[in-house]
Amino acid sequence: MTATQKKQQLLHLVLGGELEDLAGHEFRDLSKIELVGVFPDYDSAKVAWKAKAQSTVDNAHMRYFIVHLHRLLDPDHKH
Repeated sequence: MTATQKKQQLLHLVLGGELEDLAGHEFRDLSKIELVGVFPDYDSAKVAWKAKAQSTVDNAHMRYFIVHLHRLLDPDHKH
């Protein structure tokens, strides 16, 4: 990549909270969902996700997710 080329921004959201059931994706209390942040690429989102997931390892119901916002914003784009 040259200095004039810009890396494509592919937004990712990291969020988490306690789940109702370990087999599902429903949160126990929506008012307590933690929005970790929005990241410009998957790699940086994964670093944040992993840090949050490891910090809550003692709570089996706590889960963090990476949401591919770029897919929601532009579903026809292949990434």
